[in-house]
Amino acid sequence: MDRRTLLKGLAGAGSLAATGGVSMPALSQGAAARTLRFVPQANLANFDPIWGTQYVVRNAAALVWDTPYGLDAALQPQRQMIESEQVSDDGLVWTFRLRPGLKFHDGEPVLSKDVVASLARWSARDPMGLMIKAIQNELTAVDDRTFKWVLKQPYPKLLYALAKNNSPCSFVMPERIAQTDPFKQITEYIGSGPMKFAKSEWVPGAKAVFEKFTDYVPRQEKPSWLAGGKQILVDRVEWVVIPDPATAAAALQNGEVDWWENPISDLVPLLKKNRNISVDIADPLGNVGSFRMNHLHPPFNDVRARRAVLMALSQEDYMRAVVGDDTALWKPLPGFFTPDTPLYTEEGGEILKGKRDFEGAKKLLAESGYAGQPVSCIVAQDQPITKAQGDVTADLLKRLGMNVDFVATDWGTVGSRRAQKTPPGQGGWQMFHTWHAGADCLNPAAYTAIRANGDKAWFGWPTSPRVETEVTAWFDAKSLDEEKATINRLNRAALEDVIYAPTGFFLSYTAWRKNISGIVKGPLPFFWGVSKTA
Repeated sequence: MDRRTLLKGLAGAGSLAATGGVSMPALSQGAAARTLRFVPQANLANFDPIWGTQYVVRNAAALVWDTPYGLDAALQPQRQMIESEQVSDDGLVWTFRLRPGLKFHDGEPVLSKDVVASLARWSARDPMGLMIKAIQNELTAVDDRTFKWVLKQPYPKLLYALAKNNSPCSFVMPERIAQTDPFKQITEYIGSGPMKFAKSEWVPGAKAVFEKFTDYVPRQEKPSWLAGGKQILVDRVEWVVIPDPATAAAALQNGEVDWWENPISDLVPLLKKNRNISVDIADPLGNVGSFRMNHLHPPFNDVRARRAVLMALSQEDYMRAVVGDDTALWKPLPGFFTPDTPLYTEEGGEILKGKRDFEGAKKLLAESGYAGQPVSCIVAQDQPITKAQGDVTADLLKRLGMNVDFVATDWGTVGSRRAQKTPPGQGGWQMFHTWHAGADCLNPAAYTAIRANGDKAWFGWPTSPRVETEVTAWFDAKSLDEEKATINRLNRAALEDVIYAPTGFFLSYTAWRKNISGIVKGPLPFFWGVSKTA
C-alpha cells in the first residue's frame, strides 16, 4: 500500500481517540459554540515573535500583540494602534500619536515608552528595522501617547515596515518585556491584542489556548488582513496540535476540531466529499518552497557546492512531493519572486530549467573541495511541507555523492537549531527546509530570505554585495520600470550566488466545518470576524 492510499484510509478511520490522537473533553453545547478549535500548521514550541521567524509563532502572536500599523489585503499600511502621524517636509522627523484607551492584558495602559522599547527590540532583528536603525538619530517617547522617530535620511517605506505581516512584525509589548535581549526569548506573553495567551494551559506539542480580551477596543474600520477592526466573536481559541495529517482529517470530519490550517492535498478529495466541510485555497499568493543552505560552513560555504544543488535540483520532484499530482497547485519558479505579480522575473533562471545535469553537478561539487564529510540536513517531520521536501533532498544529495546526515526532528527544534552558527557536529547544521508566503516575496522590502548581508542576514547568513546593492537600488527606485530593472539584476545575482535554492511555487488548502463562518483568504489565519454556531 502506498503512502497516499494509507493516509486516505487512516483519515476515514475515525476520531482522534480511534487514531491514537489527543482525546477531547466534552463541552456543553453553549461552551462548544464559544470555543473555536484550530489545528495549526505546526506545534507552537516557543512564543517570542521577535526572537524567531516561524510563521506558526507569527500567527499566534497576531492574536496576542498588536502593531502600530497593519497591512491590509491591498498590501497597504493602515493605522492600527496609531491614531495619527506627522512627517516633516524633509522626511526626517516622524511623530506618532497612539489611540486613546489602549490597554495591556495585565490592565496597564499602553504608553509611548512601551512602543519605543518594542520598536527598539524589533529593529535589532528585522531586516527593515535594521535599515531604519542604521539611519536613526533617535527614537524617543515625547509623552504618554506620543513618540518621535528622527532619521538621518528619509525612509519612505517606514509605515510599510511597521505594518508588514512577515516575521518579525512590529509587535508592541510592555517596556519591561521589550527590554529583553532580542537574541534571547521572552518568558512573559502580555500584549494588547484582541486575545490573551492562557499560559497556564499551554502544553507544547499538544495545545495552546487564547482567550478573548474583553478590554480590547477594535478600530471601527472593516477588518482586512492585519488592519481594521479585529472583532473576536468567540470566547476561546484552542490550538490543537495534531502532527499526523490522517488524524487531523479524521478529527475535522468528526467535529472534534473546527478548522484545519493546512490539510495536505492528498486528503483534500476525501474532505471535499464530506457535506459538513468546506475546503478552499488558503492564499492565492501561494508559497515559495525553500532549500536553505548554511553559507558559513563546508560544503555550502563554497558557491560551487551551492550551484551543484541548483544544477541537479528538480522542482517538479519537490512540488509533487508537497502537493501531489494536481498540476494546478504548483508551478516551476526559476527565481525568487511571487509569480503573476508586478516584479516577477526569471532573469538568470536558466540553471533551474531544462534537463537536470547530475554529471555537471558532481564535477562542480568535487571542484568545491567536498570530500565526503557528513552533510547535516535538519528536517522537521511534524510539518508536511518540510517533511516532503526533506525526503526529496535526502535522495538528491545522495545521488550527488554526498554523505547525508539526515536529522529527523520537529519544527520547534528546527526553529531553535537553525539559529546556531556553530559548526555541524557542534550543534550547527548545513541545510534545512522551509517555505515563504507569496505575500512576503513580492519585493525586497519584506523579503527576509532574499537578503545577503552576512551576519545580519536570515539563517544561513549569505553574503552577496551584488544582491545588497540591488536591494538598495530597489528602495531608491523612482518608477515601476526602475524597480523591475533592479529586480531583474537582483534575481540573477541571487541565483548566481545561490542565496538559497527555490524548490518551486505552490498553493495550499485550508479546511473548516460549515458551522464556522468568516474565514478569509490570506497569508495567515485571521481569527477576527470568525464565528461558530453549535
